[in-house]
Amino acid sequence: MQKPQLLIPAMATPNGTLVHPAYFLLVGIPGLGPDTHFWLAFPLCLMYALATLGNLAIILIIRVERRLHEPMYLFLAMLSTIDLVLSSATMPRMASLFLTGTQEIKFNVCLAQMFLIHALSAMESAVLLAMAFDRFVAICHPLHHASVLTGPTVAKIGLAALARGFVFFFPLPFILKRLSYCRTRTVTHSFCLHQDIMKLSCTDTTVNVVYGLFIILSVMGVDSLLVSLSYILILRAVLELSSRGAALKAFNTCISHLCAVLVFYVPLIGLSVVHRLGGPTSLLHVVMANIYLLLPPVVNPIVYGAKTKEIRSRVFHMFSQGGR
Repeated sequence: MQKPQLLIPAMATPNGTLVHPAYFLLVGIPGLGPDTHFWLAFPLCLMYALATLGNLAIILIIRVERRLHEPMYLFLAMLSTIDLVLSSATMPRMASLFLTGTQEIKFNVCLAQMFLIHALSAMESAVLLAMAFDRFVAICHPLHHASVLTGPTVAKIGLAALARGFVFFFPLPFILKRLSYCRTRTVTHSFCLHQDIMKLSCTDTTVNVVYGLFIILSVMGVDSLLVSLSYILILRAVLELSSRGAALKAFNTCISHLCAVLVFYVPLIGLSVVHRLGGPTSLLHVVMANIYLLLPPVVNPIVYGAKTKEIRSRVFHMFSQGGR
C-alpha cells in the first residue's frame, strides 16, 4: 500500500491558494498486478539496451565514416540522438516502476519528464520532415540536391528543429503549474504526459486544452501533412520513370524513412484521437502511448542498420574485429 499523497500549497492567488501535490503516482499498465509488472521489466530493460546500443552505434558510425557525411545520414544521426535521449527519459523510470513498484514521482520531476517527452517528440517529427524533404529533392530534383542541402543548411535545419521543439513546449510546465490538483494524484501511464496531468486538476483547464490542441495541430499535424505531400510527389516522380528497375531503386531509398514515419506517426495520431474522444483512460490509451514512446527508439536503428549498406558493413566489421 502507498502512503497518502501529500499536498503542498504552491502560491497565493487573489482567488485562493494553488494546491500542488508533493508527488504523483504512476500506475504502469492498468489491470496488471505487481508480479506481471515485475516480469515485464526484463523485456523493457532489453528494449532500452537495444535502443541505447543501436542509436549510439549509428551516431558513432556516421561520425567516423566520412562518406556518410551526407544530408540523409546527418539527419539520421540527429534522429538517433533524439531517440537516445527520449528512451533515457522514459525507459529507466518505467523499469524502476515495474521492478520495485515505486510509484511516486515528484511533481517537478514529472513536469520535467513531460516537457522532455513532448519537446523531443516535436524535434523527432521535424527531423522526419527534413528527411522526407531530403528524399523529395534527391528523387524529384537530383541535380539540385547537393546545392540545396549543403552542410550549413543541414545544420540550420537541425537547430530549427531543436528550437521549435523547445519554444512550443516550454510553456507546458508553467500552464500546468497554474492549476490546482485536489483530485486523485494517480497518473494513468508509466510516464507523465500533458493530457493526463491536466485531467487531475480541479480548476479550469481551458487554456491547457486550447494550447495543447494548437501545438499538436501546428507541429505534428503540419509535419505529417508535409511528409504525406512529399511522398505523394515522390511517388508521382517514381511512377513517371521509364525503367521499372530505376523506379524500384529510387523508391527503395525511401523504405527505411517510410518505416520510421509510420512507426512514429501512426501511434501518435491514434493516441491523439483517443485522447480527444475523452472519457476515462483505458488500456488502449496506455498501450498506444507505450508504443508511441518505446517503439521508435528500438525500431529505427534496426531498420536503418538493416537497410543501409554502409552502416551494416561497419557493424559487421566491428563484430568481426571483436571476435578475434
